[in-house]
This record gives sequence, structure tokens and C-alpha cells, in this order.
Amino acid sequence: MRSVLEKRSFALSGHRTSVALEPEFWAVLEEAAQAGGVTLSALVTRLDAGRGEGQPLASALRVFALKAGRGG
Repeated sequence: MRSVLEKRSFALSGHRTSVALEPEFWAVLEEAAQAGGVTLSALVTRLDAGRGEGQPLASALRVFALKAGRGG
């Protein structure tokens, strides 16, 4: 069964960008943001700033969500 991608928009580094992820990843990211006492936008901004050069933002968010989901 294929999940539908859900697109969200954020302001990063002074410009708007959209990221499309599966709803399951968004759910984990929202839980992580809430647990950290920050907004989803703030979490995405932090992860954007810390991602490796050439790493797509969607990939960085998925990897973070996987690690967070495993308690890492």
C-alpha cells in the first residue's frame, strides 16, 4: 500500500520552501517537536541548519524521524 505524500511549507533562511513527506513521518516530527517544547517549524529550521551539504531536506527529516521513532 502506497502512502500519499503530504506537503508542508516553511520559511527557511529567508525563503519559503515546501517539503513532501508521508503522513507517518510528519506525525513523528510533530511529536518530537512537542516533546522538545518547540513548534514543528522551529524543529524543521534546526534540522535544516544541521543537515549535511547536498543532503535533501526531506531526507534529513526522514532520518531524524526514524531515529526519533527508535528512541534515538
